[in-house]
Order: sequence, then C-alpha cells, then structure tokens
Amino acid sequence: MRWQDMRGSDNVEDREDASPARGGLGGGLKLGGLGLVAVVAISMFLGLNPLDVLNSLGGGANGPTVSTQPAAPVPHPGSPVRDENKEFVARILGDTEDTWGEIFQQGGRQYRAPTLVLFRNAVNSACGQASSAAGPFYCAGDDHVYLDLSFFQDLRQRFGAPGDFARAYVIAHEIGHHVQNQLGISDKVAQQRSRSSQVARNALSVRVELQADCLAGVWGYHAKQRHLLDPGDVEAGLGAAAAIGDDRLQRQARGTVTPESFTHGSSAQRVRWFRAGLESGEVRRCDTFAATQP
Repeated sequence: MRWQDMRGSDNVEDREDASPARGGLGGGLKLGGLGLVAVVAISMFLGLNPLDVLNSLGGGANGPTVSTQPAAPVPHPGSPVRDENKEFVARILGDTEDTWGEIFQQGGRQYRAPTLVLFRNAVNSACGQASSAAGPFYCAGDDHVYLDLSFFQDLRQRFGAPGDFARAYVIAHEIGHHVQNQLGISDKVAQQRSRSSQVARNALSVRVELQADCLAGVWGYHAKQRHLLDPGDVEAGLGAAAAIGDDRLQRQARGTVTPESFTHGSSAQRVRWFRAGLESGEVRRCDTFAATQP
C-alpha cells in the first residue's frame, strides 16, 4: 500500500503520554486479556451484549462503538515502529478526509473532519472512559476516533490479519461511523434502540457496523482508483474484516456461536459489505438497513 503518497492529516491528537497507567480506568477497572475473554464469554452465555457490559464496567454513560479485542503489549513510545505507525495513521486519516470531503461536496454537503486520538491503555472521551482492551472506537459525542496503536499488533499477531491495508481498514471503519453520524444515521438508530428489545438492539448494531464496513470499502475504492493500493492489499483488508467477525470471536471465546447476540456481524457478512463498498465506491450501495438480510 502506497500510504506514503497520501496527505498527512493535522487532526491527530497524541494523548499517549497523558493516558492512565495500564490496568486502570480511573474508576478502578482492571481488565487484562484473560479477564476480557471471561467478560465476553459470560456475557454471551447470559445473552447480554458484551459491549454494554464492558461499558458499564468502565463507567461510561453513553457507550462508544467499539471492537472487543484484548490489547497486545505496547512498544516503547520512542521506538521507530511507533513513530511509523503514527505517520501511517495521519496519512490514512488525511486520505479519508480528502475522499469524504469530495464525496460530500458532490452531494451538496460539507464534510467535517473528525479528530483521531492516539492513547495508551485507557482514555477519557465524551462517551465515557474506555480501555484499550475494548479496541478502536468512535464517539459521536465529540466526533473523535480513539485508537491505541497496540491494536495493530493484535490485528497482526492475534487475529492473523497483517498488512498495511488491514490496518487502514480499521481506521476507515471508524471513520465510517463518523460519516454515519454526519448523515444523521446514528441519531435515527439511537431513537430506534431506545424502544427496542436487547435482541433488536443487537440486530440494529449489526447493521450499523456492517454499514461502516461498507463505507470503509467506499474509501478503499477511491484509494484504488488513485493507484494507492498494491496487489494483495484488497485481500488483506478482506482478511481483516473476516478476522473480527462475531462468529469467529465467539467461537474463540467459548467454542459456540449465538447469532442473536451478534453486535458487529459474522465474518461472511463483514467481508460481503466491505467488498460491496470496495467494488462500487458508492455510498448508496451501503444501505444495510434496507437489506432483507444484513
């Protein structure tokens, strides 16, 4: 992936040095990798949304959109790997700004670029406190994307999804949530969730996440049109989408799969919708809410 040819964004806020020490969230939550797996497994066994459980443990009042991947060890902040990761994030973010700015302008709208916050271990947001164990997330309350760079290591080592485009997919997915917020989709979903059962809320969450996958694919389509992708990049992105499907995560956590508890979609669903955006480059192809089956 030719990410060095992309424009770097100025909308990256580095809070790594200000992040709480590993193991705490201010309120006293201490949750390691095994603890997270236990929370996810117990939640699924009880038919609860593990994201809601994690959010309540962290003390957040308005839960952000997150992925429930435990964190990998964080390299020293002064290492070349971390510096390159920060440059990578800034350039991917800048390219999403350029792409969505153009798409919104063509539709007669103005795109407001979000801020991407880099943190370590735990962070405070307008959506409450969150641990890096929860994975990258977007908070509609402050229009910020939050990312602990250790997730990239997790993506490669724990989930077997290496490559630059796999990392770019993670960022583009969270930017997809920002696009949903700007289009008013997030507010409409929140209203529906407030009067729905837990199973219905989970189903809505799946459609929200799959749409964000598709919107990430729309960005990928435009990057491909500008010759910024190399052979194998698309496959790496699709592999990342498959690696974090709910069915795969549930099977790893407890050995069985409960579709009604899905909050992000199965591996097959995530790949299908990401591919829909990648192949079409059209936002209208990402209407997961109109689809009979997500």
